[in-house]
This record gives sequence, structure tokens and C-alpha cells, in this order.
Amino acid sequence: MNFLSDTNPGGILKQIRDNSPLIWNISNFVSMDIAANALLAFGASPAMAHALEEAESFAQICKAINGVLTINIGTFDKNWQECAVKVANEANRANIPWVLDPVGAGASKFRNQNASELLKLKPTVLRGNASEIISIAGNESGGKGVDSTSSSNEALDAAISLAIHHKIVVAVTGEVDYVTDGNKTLSVHGGNIMMTKVTATGCALTCLIGAGLSTKQEAITTTANIMGIYSLAAEIACKNCEGPGTLKPKLLDSLYNMTPEYVNENIKISKI
Repeated sequence: MNFLSDTNPGGILKQIRDNSPLIWNISNFVSMDIAANALLAFGASPAMAHALEEAESFAQICKAINGVLTINIGTFDKNWQECAVKVANEANRANIPWVLDPVGAGASKFRNQNASELLKLKPTVLRGNASEIISIAGNESGGKGVDSTSSSNEALDAAISLAIHHKIVVAVTGEVDYVTDGNKTLSVHGGNIMMTKVTATGCALTCLIGAGLSTKQEAITTTANIMGIYSLAAEIACKNCEGPGTLKPKLLDSLYNMTPEYVNENIKISKI
């Protein structure tokens, strides 16, 4: 057991399952399936809705039932971008927590513009891999598409800078995950390199962080706890699978079968 004394990560999982919060996802074509199924396995209720015409309606629904929004720019076109900006503004007006996943930031001018414009709208949490976070911070990252060619440790300074400048929580995933609000930084250990062999596992994590924010606890510790739970699920899934083809269903199974007791006994989170 290695978690923060003032938090109860297993309790966060239980609260999500007890309340089955609505998580409204402006996701991408690649991630919709695994993200929705990960949320269901975790105990949340996913809604994959990215039509501009639905933005105001879903914002009102989320406001009424304490829902959360996640925005993933992975397969954006101009229409999706316009919708995402409208949705983020609606979320802010309704005090709805939201998570931004800047998939592939640094790979193209269009993605960079998408990420920058949405970041100005102050998401509750920004979650990306090391190359994406470094790119957003304005540094050279060597990023290629959605893959990360930088380590999470290399992106830590960029994450802290972004957190301070935008007054948000920034989460960096990698061999070791980091979560920072600019003042406090937490490290999360676990997971498995095989997770990089199944597409959109990071996108699914973004949605689960959204589920965590529905508990209304401190964003930095909630984000770290969700990342820790996901790392435990990944460890179990990778240990029991034969390769990437069987990893995806094993990951969903391990999320579904995760218990609060196992979380509290095995999660590994430390203050830096």
C-alpha cells in the first residue's frame, strides 16, 4: 500500500460504481469503442455525442446530474473542433468539470491549433503522453502522431509550467505517470509497456479520469488515484494475456473485477 494519507482511492472507485455518473465524451473514431466499454466496466455511464446541435442539451443534462465532459482531439475535423469549443464553453458556464486529451499534439498545425484553443478554455485536467505535453508547452518533442517518443520524466517540467500558467491539473502518462497542479506533483507507478500495443488505451484513461472528477474531490489527487487504479488493471491484464489481441478484453475484465480493497492494498502513488 502506497497512497496519500488524506485520500481513499478504493472509495473513489466505490463512489463511481454507486453513482454511475454520466461521462459525456467528445471522443475520436478510434477510441470510442474501448473508451465507452472501459467506462461501463468501471461503473460509469458513457455518452459519445459530438454533434454541435446536441451541445447545449447535453450540457444541461450533465449540470442536472453532476456529469463530466471529456474532449479528445484525435480525429477532429473543422466541425468537430467548432463543436468542442462550444461544448467546453457550455461546460464552463454550467460548472461542469472536463478533461482535455490533446491526441497527437505536435503532429500537425491543425492539431496544435485545436489543443491551444481548447486549453485557453481551462479544462479541469489536461492529460497527454510526454510528447504531447512537451509540444503543447512549446518545446521540441520529436512526437510522431499519437505515439510518444519522449519519457514522462522529460515532460515533467513542461507539465508543471502548463499547470502554473493555466491554473489546471496536468497529467503525463508514461513508464511512470505524473500529475501536477504546479505546486504539488505526484508520481504513479505501475502499468505495462504492452499497453502501448493496443490503440486508444490512453484515450480510455482520459474518460476514466472524467469519471473520477464526478466524485467532486480534489482534482489532482482524484486524477492520480484513477491513474493508479488503471495501472493496477493494466498490470493484471498484461499478466494474464497472450499478446495485444487478448489484452483489450483482459483490460476490460480487470477494470470490471477491480475491488476497492485491492486498490487500497496495491496502488502506488508518491509525492515528489
